[in-house]
Amino acid sequence: MAVKYLSEEWAKEVTSLLQSTEAVTNTITGQSFAIQQVITDVPDQGEVKFYARATDGVPEVALGETANPDATLTASYEVSVSMDKGELNPQAAFMQGKLKIQGNLMKLMGLQGFVNSLGPAVAGLEREY
Repeated sequence: MAVKYLSEEWAKEVTSLLQSTEAVTNTITGQSFAIQQVITDVPDQGEVKFYARATDGVPEVALGETANPDATLTASYEVSVSMDKGELNPQAAFMQGKLKIQGNLMKLMGLQGFVNSLGPAVAGLEREY
């Protein structure tokens, strides 16, 4: 059964998949970080905020805002869906000005292994856009 992208159910399913995927947890062992995401132009919702964070290497995704994020990423719904589907690489989106980043760019660069492991970890999750 598919989950609605950017819903509470989606966030819970993504968290479960990330926590149970060794390729993800191995890339962030012992690390703590918080990345805020702001998605604009979401159909019937306007703006949706969610965050990805890890505490001592345990990843979590949740809707809402996190305190003191290391970085905030902002993209339109269209760009976010393209990245979620694996059709648009986040680095390419940034270079093309489609993904805005505020905050600690060095911390984000240090999380490349984590970012690269996300797509394969959630590939089996059916999503409705």
